[in-house]
Amino acid sequence: MTKTAFVTGGAGGIGAAVCRELADEGFRIFIGYNHSQEAAESLCEELKAGGADAFCVSCDVADSESVQKAVQFINGISKGVDVLVNNAGIADIGLFTDMTEERLFEMINTDLLGAMRVTKALLPGMIARHSGSIINISSVWGEKGASCEVAYSAAKAGLNGFTAALARETAPSGVRVNAVSCGFIDTKMNKALGEDDRRAILDEIPLGRFGTPEDIAKVVRFLAGEGSAYICGQVIRADGGWV
Repeated sequence: MTKTAFVTGGAGGIGAAVCRELADEGFRIFIGYNHSQEAAESLCEELKAGGADAFCVSCDVADSESVQKAVQFINGISKGVDVLVNNAGIADIGLFTDMTEERLFEMINTDLLGAMRVTKALLPGMIARHSGSIINISSVWGEKGASCEVAYSAAKAGLNGFTAALARETAPSGVRVNAVSCGFIDTKMNKALGEDDRRAILDEIPLGRFGTPEDIAKVVRFLAGEGSAYICGQVIRADGGWV
């Protein structure tokens, strides 16, 4: 039987790489998107051309109604998912004192509550089947904290706590929960940094290069497969030795 994966934020840099890796592994892929419909549809066609079974799913993880509609669509085709990758997220760089109340809520609601919301909607099916893998895309800032990314760091720290706690709750039901703590990944989100800032960060990374979306996707592929069957409740850091 074909296994199914749902990747939120599936049209972005890391999300798209994850979709490609899991499609290569033989998964049916549901590409979750919010604003990036064109990119999601293009990726979907790419995966189909490569022989994968792929679908686009509109899903704003910050909105409960949107999440429920996405889950209904998925369940109507696949009767649930085997692997959920909570990848959707937003980020800002700036002083915490300058952050508006609205933006603070938006970030926590997306980066932390969004993952919790989607997980809560799909978890009952996994528990009923006594099988499933939930993979949360986190950040080293959730472990260490970052100046000028306070709300983002807090959301990712919460995501790590969510990972550890939920893993203990669902492991007896055969559902594994893990997270990938990403270092500096060379994606569109980080392109806004100036060349001096990028060079300074690069100098701090022992492996001597920025991470790629494919680096993260390969960790996700491992956590989604049987080779990680005894890994549960872990936050696996992929940062080139940076932190």
